[in-house]
Amino acid sequence: MTQPGYSDDKSAVLVRLKRIEGQARGIHKMVEDDRYCVDVLQQISAVTRALQGVALHLLDEHLSHCVAHAVEAGGDEKDAKLREASAAIARLVKS
Repeated sequence: MTQPGYSDDKSAVLVRLKRIEGQARGIHKMVEDDRYCVDVLQQISAVTRALQGVALHLLDEHLSHCVAHAVEAGGDEKDAKLREASAAIARLVKS
């Protein structure tokens, strides 16, 4: 298997995910502490935006690395990667 497109900045992606993990734990604590609903919702919104940012970054890396290489190769691989990318974009749009 080839390396994922985000290999070059894997550590930065992991740092972002670790930060998001901390935010999610913070939301858990807010609920435990009976914090005000709107404050909890605001934090949930921040985590959602952060996850969307990571998702868009990974999608961009996938398109510029995996899909671009498949298009260069052509044939069935190209078609499969384009369908896969389209499905990934559709999932992101629905979320």
